[in-house]
Amino acid sequence: MQKTALHTKTIIKVFVILAVILVIAGWLIETPSGLFGKADAIGYAVCHRISERSLHIGTQQLPLCARCTGMYLGAMTGLVFQMVFGRKRSKLPHWSVLVALGVLTIAFGIDGTNSYLYLIKSLSPGALANIPNLYVPNNILRVLTGSGMGLAMALMLFPAFNQTVWADAEDKANFPNLKPFVLLLGIMFVLDLLTLTESPVVLYPAAFISTIGVLVLLTMVYCMVWVMIMRQENAFSSYQQMWLPLLAGLTIAMIQTSAIDALRFWLTGTWGAFPLTGI
Repeated sequence: MQKTALHTKTIIKVFVILAVILVIAGWLIETPSGLFGKADAIGYAVCHRISERSLHIGTQQLPLCARCTGMYLGAMTGLVFQMVFGRKRSKLPHWSVLVALGVLTIAFGIDGTNSYLYLIKSLSPGALANIPNLYVPNNILRVLTGSGMGLAMALMLFPAFNQTVWADAEDKANFPNLKPFVLLLGIMFVLDLLTLTESPVVLYPAAFISTIGVLVLLTMVYCMVWVMIMRQENAFSSYQQMWLPLLAGLTIAMIQTSAIDALRFWLTGTWGAFPLTGI
């Protein structure tokens, strides 16, 4: 019985390793060349990438639009903050922080809806004439509201991840009161302001950090799914022990990214933005 279980585990390990090699190799071959080309292909799977709604380094558009850039920068900032100040804390934030996150989420929804309505009206003059726009959307608000949503995602995902995987998870809230959250919010606001300067010194790392953030979040989610499917909840004490679930999570994330890339390219025939006019 033990030999059979060991044999099964070995087969799973080999399968996951081969799968990630094949998926990543295929994705690297089929996507645009260059470092920015690969980053664009990741952004292509999750973002409309409309040029007018994106930040630029000269003529080079960032892989994600302004809203998504802010969102994934916010998510990565939130994850790093929690890794530093509460690596294995597994309880949700204090209610006051949850209220603040709710406000940030609502702001994201309002700005996104207003921006979408503005887009529809720009594309089809006369459409939705009875629905007024609250204000003219802009990239400043897209970055700010996007980063707020990113923080909310990170602060909810991180404790859920810890609660799922760690054998020695800490039964403490990742944000026990508003003080550390205000500190995190201040850090994020400064990063947003730096991003909005559109200085190449800031935008180059922002472009790749936000793009990596897409894969990090997907990998964490699918790692949790893998752990639950394999019935390995609370079985790990270190990231070294978790290499297989993390690799499996990355594999599934890359499969999803590749599938959306392929479908979108088949539908549009371009690696650029959705072919819209009149924006």
